[in-house]
Amino acid sequence: MSESDPAESLRTVHALRGRGFDVCAAADAPSAVVKAPMADLVVLDISTVDGFELWRRIRAKSRAPIIGTTRRDEDRDRVLGLCEEADSCLVKPYPDSEFLARVDEVLRAGRQAVARIERGPLVIDSRSREVRLDGRLVVLTRKEFDLLRLLASDPERVFTRREIMYLVWGDAWAQSNRTIDTHVNSLRKKLRRRSLIVTVHGVGLRLGLLGEAQAAS
Repeated sequence: MSESDPAESLRTVHALRGRGFDVCAAADAPSAVVKAPMADLVVLDISTVDGFELWRRIRAKSRAPIIGTTRRDEDRDRVLGLCEEADSCLVKPYPDSEFLARVDEVLRAGRQAVARIERGPLVIDSRSREVRLDGRLVVLTRKEFDLLRLLASDPERVFTRREIMYLVWGDAWAQSNRTIDTHVNSLRKKLRRRSLIVTVHGVGLRLGLLGEAQAAS
């Protein structure tokens, strides 16, 4: 989360932690951009001078839902413009109960949106944790499923190895890439389409394009 008012930031952190969320506050804009791809939800003070620019930078790096907060005395047209870009918007001051209700609403909508992912012949059902490719059921381990779902959630994005370790294994600081490589190799064998998972050397991994996957079959 990124908040210009330290007192407001502390109150928001306490509210979220009281609900059981793990919270990471960003000290400045660059820190917010770096941390956003590893978050399930971003709370962003959009009433700052660079609020909209920061939103654009975060959205370019992350598909996590954004709750924008703004001051009541902010220019109305600016507020409307900024809030249109966020998944939800709250005008300060607001009670913790309203904020937490909005958090639940946004996260619930996000979970429903990604419950079933379809990328051409690849179908991933998060509720049943089933994967089908060309109608064929592909039996995966828990981490194989989580890795494939992560890549399929944003197929145009290259996920760095650090992001993958954090989002799939909960460890952003692991020094060895062996864990990721082992799971990628296993996935490629089970999917029977090697180029469905593409290694971008020096960067990370992304989901292969449909045409690439077909060519590799």
